[in-house]
Amino acid sequence: MRQVQMTRGVIGAVLFGMAAVGCAGSGDARSAETGHTTTTASPHSSAPISAAARTSDGGQDSWRAWTKDLSGSEGVQVCGATAHQVVCATGADGFVGRSRADGAVSWTVPTTTAGKNLGLVVDKADERAVTSGGRTLRAANLRTGTAAWSHRLPADRVYTQVVAAEGVVYALDAWSSFDREASVALGAYRASDGTTLWHRTVDADRSESPAAFGGRVYTTDSSKVTARDGRNGDALATTTSGTKCPHLITGGDYLVCSGSAYTAEDTFPPLQRLDPGDLRPLATAKDSGQKPERALISADGVLMLFEVSPEDSGVGDWNAYDLNRPRKLWSYHTTTKEAGLVGGRFVTFTPRNDPTTRGHMITIDLHAGPHAKGSAAPRMSPAYPETVGSAYPALLLPGGDPGYVVIETMVHHILRSMPLP
Repeated sequence: MRQVQMTRGVIGAVLFGMAAVGCAGSGDARSAETGHTTTTASPHSSAPISAAARTSDGGQDSWRAWTKDLSGSEGVQVCGATAHQVVCATGADGFVGRSRADGAVSWTVPTTTAGKNLGLVVDKADERAVTSGGRTLRAANLRTGTAAWSHRLPADRVYTQVVAAEGVVYALDAWSSFDREASVALGAYRASDGTTLWHRTVDADRSESPAAFGGRVYTTDSSKVTARDGRNGDALATTTSGTKCPHLITGGDYLVCSGSAYTAEDTFPPLQRLDPGDLRPLATAKDSGQKPERALISADGVLMLFEVSPEDSGVGDWNAYDLNRPRKLWSYHTTTKEAGLVGGRFVTFTPRNDPTTRGHMITIDLHAGPHAKGSAAPRMSPAYPETVGSAYPALLLPGGDPGYVVIETMVHHILRSMPLP
């Protein structure tokens, strides 16, 4: 399984309601390697999944078209999807599972603490959803709809970034106060039961997510990338002197450095592909020099990069770069960084400022681009209220090639399941 990047909600803070939860079961406690965290494992939540919900969530029903309002406790841009269901974070560390057949709530794991949720990781292979809110890192079992495990940091530490890959959850934690000298640590936890595999102080920017694939986890502090063994945390390689890497991009077996969307600078380091083994620089396509806002990499090495002007981030270009034969392939001018990859095609929304085409979802052949003809030509959905730019729609791609996509809107907070065009 490849890196599952935290849902775009990592960037935006979310306000939630708070509910108490009681956990039954044995609930053992384990100390982390550094003594910073404790783990509580529980096979059950206070709201067990019903038999009917198990049937609809377990794959008996196929994806269908539906529209559902989201509850006030379900956060903005902290939802994910598997081939069988949609999962959203609630409160600081709670979860809601929804049926792929009709969007109805199948199960809930209530939140245990107050605070803001920082994002959701959906680990499809290990059937876990993991969310973090302040001091708490918590997982739910996607198959049973129950709490799986949790870790809690001491009062002066907070989790800042979380990713999951190949049965391991990796989480950065740091001092809760920005006034203290930086002290960033990276912990690795077994996705199935939350067992701490290792926990180390690392050279990393607290706001930049680690990247994980191929049995390794990668961190960056902008001037240096470090590769570590996912099993024990040992450092295996670092980048050569002079490498600038504010942000790591991964997909397939590719590792690329770019500028960061969070910087206040007007100039940005160029794209730089790295060898995942020894982190040596590889030949890389030349980017536009604009501010990189979002990136995706296909399994066959097409990098999709949304680049905008530092002075106007409301409009930009999705640029396609071939990483194997370094070159730019094509561009698509639009007004959103929301996008996905499915079935060899790039999925996004039409520009909100184009009166003739706005309000549609569009798919573009990854190699042929937006001007292709015949079977490779772009395909557009009908216009829906949820796909117009003023709704600020986000995409959830379930995987498993269901032929459907789930759209989450920000203004009137709803989910819509609809066929891919």
